[in-house]
Amino acid sequence: MPSLFVKTALLDTGWAQNVRLAWDADRITQIETDASAQTGDLDLGDQILLPAVGNLHSHSFQRAMAGLTEYRGESRDSFWSWRHLMYQFLDQLTPGDLYTIARFAFMEMLEAGYSAVAEFHYVHHQVGGALYDHPAETSHAIIHAAQDVGIGLTHLPVFYAYGGVDQRPLQGGQKRFGHRMDQFEKLLSDCEQLLRKMPDDYRLGLAPHSLRAVSQDQLNQLVALRPNDPIHMHIAEQLAEIDEIEQHYGQRPMEWLMAHYDVDRRWCLIHSTHLTEGETQLLAQSGAVAGLCPITEANLGDGIFNGVEFLEMGGTFGVGSDSDIRITLSEELRVLEHSQRYRHKGRAMLAPTNGSNGATLFNGVAKGGAQALGRDHGEIAVGKLADFFTLDRDRMLGHGLTGDRQLEHWIFANDDKAIDQVWSAGRHMVTRGQHKNHEAIRADYIACLKKLRSQL
Repeated sequence: MPSLFVKTALLDTGWAQNVRLAWDADRITQIETDASAQTGDLDLGDQILLPAVGNLHSHSFQRAMAGLTEYRGESRDSFWSWRHLMYQFLDQLTPGDLYTIARFAFMEMLEAGYSAVAEFHYVHHQVGGALYDHPAETSHAIIHAAQDVGIGLTHLPVFYAYGGVDQRPLQGGQKRFGHRMDQFEKLLSDCEQLLRKMPDDYRLGLAPHSLRAVSQDQLNQLVALRPNDPIHMHIAEQLAEIDEIEQHYGQRPMEWLMAHYDVDRRWCLIHSTHLTEGETQLLAQSGAVAGLCPITEANLGDGIFNGVEFLEMGGTFGVGSDSDIRITLSEELRVLEHSQRYRHKGRAMLAPTNGSNGATLFNGVAKGGAQALGRDHGEIAVGKLADFFTLDRDRMLGHGLTGDRQLEHWIFANDDKAIDQVWSAGRHMVTRGQHKNHEAIRADYIACLKKLRSQL
């Protein structure tokens, strides 16, 4: 039975010293505090052990686009001009490319302290929209990439039917996304069969893309299709989207969704950027997770989430790397807090009175990520999945710091370079900050980048 010893750990009961931890194949079986290292332990000395976090929203293929959309054209750039370039990029991607890119992105997630990812996967078909001979070809590429890298996975095949709320046909790159409901049900069944052969911590959910891309009848069917599994959906990301939904349904998207569906803990509503005070309260009271993607939302100019109000109302939140332009857990947390400072012109905005900002952010995303992924992790406790990582105190210059000050220092004065060791469901994948297959995965990714960029 593998075991480790570390001088400082954040357990479900709080900060503890001189901790011995043991686990079986994938779950924590024993925790001792005020202990000593024993023969056979991986002795990590003065490192800091933290629960690993679930990345609740990723489009891994977009990692290969990073840095390619920062040129300003004749008109003002926005999410919509970025989306146009993304569709052009899609015309180049093969299932093999998707596998290579996802494998690299998933490796970076592990190295950043994420032990699992919810992959919001919508590139289903060939260029032009024709089905592959094997309809789940691209989902298989994603699932095998996750398995090869050793990251936990909640696979979220996306249902995407229309180019707008008026049900106009899909155009251009969107044709790779589209399904009829019977086709989508077969895709889910095929994915479920493959996931049964994967590690026990792999699971399936589903993702109606947005109210723009799915009709009410289709959403009714999707909600009923897998009633016990995670359901993720984009909502209220862009002002133009809100206007379109309001004109069609007579209500803003969050308001309409809450009025027509029993939105509960299995839902993760991605972005939720532009909410009224009433909508913010509805989301907080529902128990659903607000799926925030601060780096991507900043990069795309989406806007700023009502974070202060949402937390005051008791809302649950997590973070995702979304477009994967930068995969870094500490920066997602830092950008989230800084966005609130820009809005409210104050400091430590998300922390409660006399509370730690670092602890609020980190504990919040650990809890919210676990809920959104439907994954039994997010805290270090007996019976939970063995998902944890360590910070190297020397690399983060964390000497003399104790308790929550360690989280605050890591998030606001350091970065993911301080991460030393990472486990996902007991799989020890990262040592000294690098994935065990880092060089080979990186080399394959570079070759893929060269090919793709030569075709743009």
